[in-house]
Amino acid sequence: METNRQSAGGTFERCAPFGVFVAFLIVGSFLQHPWLPIVRSALVALVLLWFWRRYHELHDARAVRPSSWGLAAACGLAVFVAWIFLDHDALRFGRGQGYQPLHFDGSVDWTLALLRLAGFALVVPVMEELFWRSFLLRWIERQDFLAVSPAAVGARAILISSALFALEHNQWAAGAIAGAAYGLLYIRTGNLWVPVAAHAVTNAALGAWVLATRSWEFW
Repeated sequence: METNRQSAGGTFERCAPFGVFVAFLIVGSFLQHPWLPIVRSALVALVLLWFWRRYHELHDARAVRPSSWGLAAACGLAVFVAWIFLDHDALRFGRGQGYQPLHFDGSVDWTLALLRLAGFALVVPVMEELFWRSFLLRWIERQDFLAVSPAAVGARAILISSALFALEHNQWAAGAIAGAAYGLLYIRTGNLWVPVAAHAVTNAALGAWVLATRSWEFW
């Protein structure tokens, strides 16, 4: 009973930042404004900071082995490459204009662009890994998820969470690969900072690619 109460208490703080993020996505489908994604990232970051002391799995970054950081970087870059090369109509739900941080004359508004990149590469990986891996992946394995060691997560939880992660992304095939890769990193290393780092590398590389090529649809 005590374990169930602790898990229930751990659910809200891992879901709240993701809930704020999704709420802004819904608002953004009706209201288009260049500062909306910036405000979204800022509010998600504030929620993360509010609950930070309760994210016990993020209090041990120094326990990560150097080889695990290297694995995270390699995995993050591999997912980035997959994201670019799996950009086919059959492997995505549709195409949109994406986020375009531009002045009226078509030049890049670097204030908006860099703020968007910061949220994309620094805030989103922490928020999503707390929800998708720390919470949902382990919750699928067993509802008292705080008592579940990452190493104890089985194939069923990986497959279900990766499929759901794919549905969150327009490029569903790349999203499924990313979800599986980050989940397996968490299981292998037992430290949430490793998939967070991999996710951050993917998003930073993708953001740099977007700004270099103006492939806004990836944003």
